[in-house]
Amino acid sequence: MPLRIRKTFAIFTSGTSLRRRVLYSFAIVRIVLAPVLLLAVYYLFQMGWIVDRIVSVDAPAASLAQQASIQMLEARRAERNYSLLRDTAYVSANHDSIVEVTDTLTKIRSLEPKEAATTQKALEAIRFYQQQFEATVAAMGQPGNAPRERIDRVVRNYERDLNGLVQKDSHKSRAKLVDELRTQVDSFDTEITNTVETSDPNLRQYASAIESTSHEVFGLTSGLEARNWQRVQDDHMNAQRLLRHAEWVLSVVSAIVILLSAWITITLPREIVKPLISLKNAVDDAASGDYQIEFELEGEGEIVDLAKSVCNLISHITPERPTEVDSCSVVSKGC
Repeated sequence: MPLRIRKTFAIFTSGTSLRRRVLYSFAIVRIVLAPVLLLAVYYLFQMGWIVDRIVSVDAPAASLAQQASIQMLEARRAERNYSLLRDTAYVSANHDSIVEVTDTLTKIRSLEPKEAATTQKALEAIRFYQQQFEATVAAMGQPGNAPRERIDRVVRNYERDLNGLVQKDSHKSRAKLVDELRTQVDSFDTEITNTVETSDPNLRQYASAIESTSHEVFGLTSGLEARNWQRVQDDHMNAQRLLRHAEWVLSVVSAIVILLSAWITITLPREIVKPLISLKNAVDDAASGDYQIEFELEGEGEIVDLAKSVCNLISHITPERPTEVDSCSVVSKGC
């Protein structure tokens, strides 16, 4: 009979249960993935809040403030036209513009509660302006056709100013001359006011109050517009800063998750496959007729139980030979 050498096969398992090891591995991966998801949701909500504020609050408030300035200009234009032409249609136009300015400022106050004090101050200035204009209309007396000489005086004064500007600045560049002409054209309303005050000194006190009040409204609405556009820029910068921070944090956390997942992917199959390969070699030896097998077991779990069952199976199928007693044995370590 050929001499057979007893072979030892090590079946080492680091955990108590293969099922538990798999569950622990997946639990670790999910626990590490949780911060990535939470951070992504956090930055998403932060970006959404900033964008929503820009679109729904800051930009609309700035546009409304600009609109209020334009509406106030329309009210002043109607006021000056009435002073020159004495047509009641301009009184209605002035009233409509004032109503629009009031509604616009009320919308701004609803959008930007922090600007409530400024909008309230502007509304009070508009009410005072309206009272002064009504007093001006009452002081002018019965409306009707304006004296022709008043209109002629405004046009002559305005024509004289333009001619003087062209003759005096004939040596200036065309671009500069155009800019000064544009400025002079914009001052036509001022020329109307000056002519009316000169022809009717009783209106000077009302005109001065109206002028100062309207400038106050323009200053307040311009400040509202500038501050809201500044908020748009600040929110845009905050969004960019938050985006860069999110990219850095998510990149670092994602790299950690990838490395940990790679480690689990390499380690877990090795712990599972290596004892199975040893067990498969032992079964192959037994199938070839070599029943002198010894299992060196360490740990507990399904694979160790399987090795014990294989050892029992080999012991039962071993041919009854006096020289091959205890053909398969188990040596436990750390159990």
